[in-house]
Amino acid sequence: MSHLINISEAASLALHGLVLVAQQSPNTVNAKYLAEKLDASEAHLAKIFQRLSKSGLVRSFRGPTGGFVLNKPAEEISFLDIYEIVESKIILNDCPLDKTGCTFENCIFDDALINISNNIYKTFKNIKLSNFIE
Repeated sequence: MSHLINISEAASLALHGLVLVAQQSPNTVNAKYLAEKLDASEAHLAKIFQRLSKSGLVRSFRGPTGGFVLNKPAEEISFLDIYEIVESKIILNDCPLDKTGCTFENCIFDDALINISNNIYKTFKNIKLSNFIE
C-alpha cells in the first residue's frame, strides 16, 4: 500500500522508543524492553539508540541495570530533533521535489507542497517528548 507521507522504520522506532524512555524517566530503559514494546529487532534498536547517544540526546549505561535515559529534559526534545538525528537535517527550499527548474511557467502544485512541507516541519518541531508524559 502506498502512502503520501512515509516515515522510515528507523525514524519511527526512534520516535516511539524515545517516548517510552521519556515515560520511564529517570529510570533506564534497555533495548530488550524497547524491542518487546515496539515489536522490533533489538539489534536494530540498539543501532538507532547508539546514534541517538552519539548525538547527545540520550545517555547509555552498560551492565545488568543499564539502558538509556534522556540526556536533557523531555520538554526540550522535539520530534524534529529526533527525526533529523536519524534521517538528516531537513532543508526547506522552494521545491520539495528538489527541482531547479520547472517545465511549467507556474508550479502545477501552486505552492501546496511547499506549504505542506512547512506544516509538517512546524508540527514536528512543536511535538515534544513531554507531550506523552502523564
